Amino acid sequence: MKTSALVVCAMLSAVSSLSSFGAERYDIVVLGGTPGGIMSAIEAARMGKSVVILERNDRIGGLPANGLGATDIATRGATTGLFSEFTNAVKQYYIDKYGKDSQQVKDCSDGFHFEPSVAEKVLTDMISPYDSLIDVKVMRQFNFSTGDISMTDDGKHINSVRLINRNNGDAEIYEGKVFIDATYEGDLGAAAKVPYRVGREAAWEFNEPGAGVVYEYWKSTPAEGSTGDPDNAVQAYNYRLTLTKDPKQRIPFPKPDNYNRDEYVSLIEDVWTGRHTWKAICDVTPEMIEANRKHLQNGGERSITPWDSWGIEKIVSINTVPNGKVDANNQHSAFISTDLPEENWPWPTSSWEWRDKFAKRLRDYTLGLLYFAANDPELPAQFRDAVNEWGLSATEYEDNDGFPRQVYVREGRRFEGEYFFTASDALPVAEGQRPPVHKNSITASHYALDSHAARKREEGRAHLDGFISYPTAVYTVPYGVIVTKEVDNLLLPVPVSGSHIGFSTLRMEPCWMALGQAAGAAASLAIDGETSVQNISVSDLQNRLLDEKATLIYYDNLTPDSKNWKEAQLRGLAGEVKGWKYE
Repeated sequence: MKTSALVVCAMLSAVSSLSSFGAERYDIVVLGGTPGGIMSAIEAARMGKSVVILERNDRIGGLPANGLGATDIATRGATTGLFSEFTNAVKQYYIDKYGKDSQQVKDCSDGFHFEPSVAEKVLTDMISPYDSLIDVKVMRQFNFSTGDISMTDDGKHINSVRLINRNNGDAEIYEGKVFIDATYEGDLGAAAKVPYRVGREAAWEFNEPGAGVVYEYWKSTPAEGSTGDPDNAVQAYNYRLTLTKDPKQRIPFPKPDNYNRDEYVSLIEDVWTGRHTWKAICDVTPEMIEANRKHLQNGGERSITPWDSWGIEKIVSINTVPNGKVDANNQHSAFISTDLPEENWPWPTSSWEWRDKFAKRLRDYTLGLLYFAANDPELPAQFRDAVNEWGLSATEYEDNDGFPRQVYVREGRRFEGEYFFTASDALPVAEGQRPPVHKNSITASHYALDSHAARKREEGRAHLDGFISYPTAVYTVPYGVIVTKEVDNLLLPVPVSGSHIGFSTLRMEPCWMALGQAAGAAASLAIDGETSVQNISVSDLQNRLLDEKATLIYYDNLTPDSKNWKEAQLRGLAGEVKGWKYE
């Protein structure tokens, strides 16, 4: 859709004339205090715009402030701009507090690994210089229904949104010139009736690896059962736990209120046999399994099955963050871990009443798994002892018993925007070469095509359906993935436009931060030019992002501080430089 400047001017005038009594008015309204939403607000404020961030929870920061402390990025330097400002600030925090030669600075890995509380502090500190332009309002409920979003009669322009203040139950109305949906679920885009997808496309729709129903050994070794058929399955969610072995801060794994031992009993045989989902299990014979069982029965220290994990790492994967803590994620090579597939499928399109119930169910499930692994008498004693070396960290989420406050929503709605991102956009066009270069790129990014399971354990299967990981190369992300075809003042930097597989690489926080920064700049340019977000000058947007040291196309021999940085970026996007180096 293309909208003339005159039409947009008329729409902006209509906003003023339709203003609701008592409405709060801003240049830009951001839904979601995620890192993507925060970067949108910061960039817009730097361009002189008034912004409000509306967050349903009582804190901002999204997943990095809730356990995702080991940053998901395959090539450091592929994504820069405000994301680099974030990682630099994290590193500086640890230097200032503990000294440049401290263990904490080493463990922060140049700012890419951090404690949740530090991520929250750094993100809050990044906002603070713009207090006169950025309002942050937490505990605002946005269960949109009829009357909660005001649009022009043609449905092409958002006037305002109506939210409920969760502290007092009052309705609040927020008007803006541009709206940014930075929620993990895509609630605002759906309310504006932007077409979206939920579930998995067929393998043949976009000819993508790992699409549809798929069974593979970890990692990405084909197994029996794959059909590539489409379905409504959503990849599993979990909590990113902050665990520790430090006795001074360790909380023993508690037994949850709704403990159901039956949910976890399949782990018992997995531990005794050493069963896992790596391809190496194909070479494990019945004799080797029996030998493993006898070894453990006779007091063996740990499993001897090839590639098997032990103790806490049998059920979670761990990455070191500072101060004796780890970011504990789902164990990808396990049949049972902290992911809870299938039960989360309704989340993207459900009410917050349903989501809150699932969040409680997921918490009980997760604590139940940890309690079971630490205490169940049918597990080997040495396994339980190894698990009991760990616990929740008492110095994180102190108001929530050491447990994360937010579910890791890996995938919600995926909108159908001006550009639909698929696997081919992230895969090299030939060995050693780049993926397709988008001339209207707003960030470079790099992570695998990575999706967690869509279904629970099934008898006779090599792994859980949908658990895949395929390597990519550093790619470019076009502006069109955050722009709708229908609504002229809405940007979607988090619930972006793409297939399940395409989204599976875009969904990492560094990329979301970069897309958020681009959304903030694009919204500001639309306001300045009195035009739609579709009609802004992408060249002006790119120049703005380059001035902010964002990476739009990656070179392995340049950084944003290189003398010829901007020239190299623009020439690369124009197709004048083919390789990974700029000479």
